[in-house]
Order: sequence, then C-alpha cells, then structure tokens
Amino acid sequence: MSDEIYIGLMSGTSLDGVDGVLVALPVDGAPELLAAAYLPFPEVLRQQALALQQPGENEIHSEAVLANALARSYADCVQQLRSQAPELAVRAIGVHGQTIRHRPELGYTRQTNNPALLAELSGLDVIADFRSRDIAAGGQGAPLVPAFHRAIFGQPGVCRVVANIGGISNISILHADGRTTGFDTGPGNVLLDAWIALHQGKAYDENGAWAAYGTVIPALLQALLAEPYLQQPPPKSTGRDLFHADWLDEKLREFPACAPIDVQATLCAFTATTLAQAIARHAPDAAGVYVCGGGAFNIRLMQDLQLALRENSSAAMVGSTAELGVAPQHVEALAFAWLAQRFVHRQPGNLPEVTGARGLRILGALYPA
Repeated sequence: MSDEIYIGLMSGTSLDGVDGVLVALPVDGAPELLAAAYLPFPEVLRQQALALQQPGENEIHSEAVLANALARSYADCVQQLRSQAPELAVRAIGVHGQTIRHRPELGYTRQTNNPALLAELSGLDVIADFRSRDIAAGGQGAPLVPAFHRAIFGQPGVCRVVANIGGISNISILHADGRTTGFDTGPGNVLLDAWIALHQGKAYDENGAWAAYGTVIPALLQALLAEPYLQQPPPKSTGRDLFHADWLDEKLREFPACAPIDVQATLCAFTATTLAQAIARHAPDAAGVYVCGGGAFNIRLMQDLQLALRENSSAAMVGSTAELGVAPQHVEALAFAWLAQRFVHRQPGNLPEVTGARGLRILGALYPA
C-alpha cells in the first residue's frame, strides 16, 4: 500500500505553542517528514490555558472560549503546513489538544479542543481525544508515545530510552528483548518555566543559561525528591495537577533565604535527577538516552542529566532524537499523526504494559470534514 499523508499537531504542558508536521506514513512503517510548522501561542491564549489549570469561576465558559481559540491556532498551523505541499491529499489530522486536567485515578482526563471547529476550518477529517478510551479501560491514558517510539526508534538487541522533556517528563524504555515500558517520571520544564517567569518575566530559561549560573542547594533538592509520586511504581502519569507553583512554594517554605538563581539550578537538577533515577531503576542496561521535547535544547539540563545518570550508576550516553533521525521538536507531533493513522485503520494505539489498561484499544474519536 502506498504512503498516506497525515498531519500531526501537538501543544504540550509547557503551553508555548503548537508544533505541526505533515508526514507520509506507510501502513506499519516509518514516517517521512514532508513539512513542519510552529506557531507560538498568543500571550492571552497562554494565560487562558494557565488559568484553567486550577479551579476557578465560570470554567465551562472559559474552557469553551479557550477551545475555540485553540482550534483556530491549530487551523492556522494546518494552513501553514498545507501551503508547503499544496498538491498532497491529507487523509486526516491527529490532534492532541491542550491538557487542563489529568486525573486518571478519578477516571477522567481533559484535553481542551474543538475538533469539530478544526474540521470545519480545515476541511479535513480530524482525529482527537486519544486518551479517554485508555482511561475507560482502566489505564492512565498516558504516556501514549511509547508505541510510536518503539516503531521508529527501536533496535533489536539494544536497550534505548527515549525521554520526552516537555512540561512533564516521560520515558519510553525500548528493551533489548522487544518489550516496551514507560511512564511519567515527574516534572520537566513546568517548574523551571514558572520560576523564571516569576523572577525574570521570561517564558522559559533559554539554553538553561540562568540555571547555569546558579548553585544547586542539596537540602532543597532532597526535599523535592521526597515527593511520594516519584517512588510510586508504574504504570503512572502526572501533570500540572501535582507539579505546580503552589507545590513548589510549599517545599520552599523551609528554605526562605535561597537565592532565586540557586532555586532555578536546583529545579534543573531535580528534573534531571528524577529522570536519571527512573532510568537507573527501570532501564539499568540502557545504552543511550535520547531526549526530545523542549528539554533537548536546555544545555544545562542535558549536562545535569548526564551527570545524574553517572551518579545513579548508569553508563547511558545522553543525546537527542536527532541522532536517530528525528528532530526533538517534531517527535510528539509525529506521534499523533501516527496515532491518527492507527485510528483510521482501526489498529490499537496504546500499550497496556505502559498505561495499565485492561488491553489494547483503538484510541481517538473522528470528526469528519
């Protein structure tokens, strides 16, 4: 069967914008990237999404307004992608939506979106709401990318870890014997972004430059590492519902005299250490750790991750997924194009051994053009 053309869209926990890819996918094959686009979110949209991370007044209205704004941003990204290859017929769009609540222990997750409006604006079939079916089957609904990581990054006889560092960090462990496991390890950039926004008015710490001038506070790092979630066995997933500014403020009450720059350095080490401890515990034979997401561009974080792996008795080499042929900023959008194709062909997209679901499930819901 010839390749099919899909669009994948991803806007993650970092709330920076939407990444989009136009990709050729053979059935059960590796993707060929045809075009890519990135649209930063307007600040008003970002603030609307941040406000919905916590309970507030008139949430139903606020979410509906945000959903419409997101759909229009997604449609603009689709238009940019199609303008780069207007001759190609797109089979469907796979879109994740914007997570505002993730409570699998209560049986729900919420990815804000208006896929009906996106279908109307784009004139294309839209596949959305990928997490709900896995949760309905008793799973965590996350992470959903390990099956895709296995398909494109797996190598028989070699254990690899793919670490996605967005707002939240998760790992896919591609075991040498063909098994695939994975889970959310803890915060990625979410606390780093919140702290630098508070103290320097910046959306993120570019290249980890601010953290690089700070000094890690060992006692604070240990207090952060005492979070019970980090010791829970997988399957598990998390989000802003746990790791948010109030959580950090509670930890900092015992450290009132810490310089903000040193807190930033400690938060960077915290993300790196939670990843390294999870890898050392669950993938001690990993030959390499390949990072995707925004964290791959944080030089200090990548250095801290390599150091933390050594400190946790792991010899794994740290690089980015670019070394495996896929740019770090494209991996998740590609994954949702791949999941859309799985839906179209009625193939399962989850891995029960990752999410804890009762079995394989077809993920997503169709909004026809």
